[in-house]
Amino acid sequence: MAEDLKYRLLQTNEEYAELVSKHHSLDDRLHELEAKHYLSDEEQVEEVSLKKRKLHIKDRMEAILREHSGAAVASHPLPA
Repeated sequence: MAEDLKYRLLQTNEEYAELVSKHHSLDDRLHELEAKHYLSDEEQVEEVSLKKRKLHIKDRMEAILREHSGAAVASHPLPA
């Protein structure tokens, strides 16, 4: 169910799709930094900043999922 909702949101919710794209971009950059044996001071600051931004984006994505999950449940109530 959750995967179906994620897929549907990717197709229909512009904000969610943009957040997913940005999350992947940040993740790619973090992998680049993690592949290095030594990070400069600037890269260390960038790494921390990227992790914070990525977490913020993930939180927003989860909020959107919860909003739409609740709407899906409300539109398909269980029989009494």
